[in-house]
Amino acid sequence: MADAIGTVALDSPDDIALADKMKHGRQQIISELRKLIVGQENVIEEVLLTLFVGGNSLLMGVPGLAKTLLIHTMAQVVDLNFSRIQFTPDLMPSDITGTDIIQEDAVTGRREMVFAPGPVFANIVLADEINRTPPKTQAALLEAMQEHRVTVQGRTYTLEEPFYVFATQNPIELEGTYPLPEAQLDRFMFEIVIEHLSQEEEMDVVRSTTGILKPEFSHAVTGPDLVAFQELVRRVPVSESVLRYAVDLVRASRPNPNGKALDFVQKWISYGASVRAAQYLVLGSKARALTQGRYHVSFDDIKSLAHPVLRHRILTNFHAESEGRTSGELIDMLLEAVPVPSSGL
Repeated sequence: MADAIGTVALDSPDDIALADKMKHGRQQIISELRKLIVGQENVIEEVLLTLFVGGNSLLMGVPGLAKTLLIHTMAQVVDLNFSRIQFTPDLMPSDITGTDIIQEDAVTGRREMVFAPGPVFANIVLADEINRTPPKTQAALLEAMQEHRVTVQGRTYTLEEPFYVFATQNPIELEGTYPLPEAQLDRFMFEIVIEHLSQEEEMDVVRSTTGILKPEFSHAVTGPDLVAFQELVRRVPVSESVLRYAVDLVRASRPNPNGKALDFVQKWISYGASVRAAQYLVLGSKARALTQGRYHVSFDDIKSLAHPVLRHRILTNFHAESEGRTSGELIDMLLEAVPVPSSGL
């Protein structure tokens, strides 16, 4: 790793022990989740990477695919406070962040303004059907997602770490919804697509959920562990060539006013991914490497996370829609078109 970025290496006994705990903790979390969650291996993997990096993710899927159950169960397994906010057209920003209320002091009898925290004051917040509320209310989550704090009546309140937002969207029944602006979409590390299970997996779901099921979870990984994992992930070295590949992928997704972009990008993409996409590609790859027992990032790590990182950041145009081209197909074409640097891993 002579060309690794940065001078920190994971070679101390404490770092190695923490990396080992992270790797085995992942397996233990999955084992606990299996007490309630059937299938969805890729979905669980991407949710776990979100936790290990300290990001926020958007879950896409039709009703009945256990989006809420997965996130709630994950919160139970890692012993974190969970809060669910049902987004509706009449939801107000103060319904999320909290507000000042008048409260009387029992001793003095004096009335004073006291802050009543909203449901965002939890470790894991599930923003259910986030696109069913107006942009003003959606924006109430922006500061919390990015800064891990909220500002109410000019006063700033810091949220307890670790803090995550998992938002859900229903890709059908779009009437009366408010599409998330690109600035807010860009703050989600992954767009995690949840699809229907196989026939045998659905049989397992029906079999288990129509009987008596009261699982108890052990907490092999807790909140302080996740905070330590997040710090460890950022210290994983990345070679110059792997870093360049991540940046090249992201830059290649952007059309160019002078027509210098890839032909299919120029033809079918209105807007490509921002630099935040490259940041999340690298951070997610670092976490993926550690969970597989490696202390460096490979090109395959970057490739494996290209879809969840890029699919909500690539905005297709009318020509792509008329020809049935999806962002997923365009990401596949990007992976084929962007060459892997010759030097490095």
